[in-house]
Amino acid sequence: MLKTISTLLQEVKQNVRMVTAKNAKAEQSQNNGHIIDVREPEEFQADSALGVINIPRGLLEVKMLELEPDPNRAIYLHCGTSLRAALGAEQLARVGYQNVSVITCPLEEIKKVCC
Repeated sequence: MLKTISTLLQEVKQNVRMVTAKNAKAEQSQNNGHIIDVREPEEFQADSALGVINIPRGLLEVKMLELEPDPNRAIYLHCGTSLRAALGAEQLARVGYQNVSVITCPLEEIKKVCC
């Protein structure tokens, strides 16, 4: 049986760490982690938070291996709805990253807190 997007998201969210933008920024200032926007480049260019890195979900595993060779470095992912970020976090865990979190709040809050 096929799963709906909401069912898939519920399942994935059980396996990844979810944080608010405020918590992500506080942690990032302590651990020097990366905040990654996994939306497509066009979405990122249209509206994004300053200082975050854009790596589309489809390229995430390959580009993260180039960007961050340390599997313990904190990585905070976000997108428009948390779906792509949650799926990306699951994939990064499969690659071997140990400290991946998903920022669950809307982009506007991320822009206020993380910039």
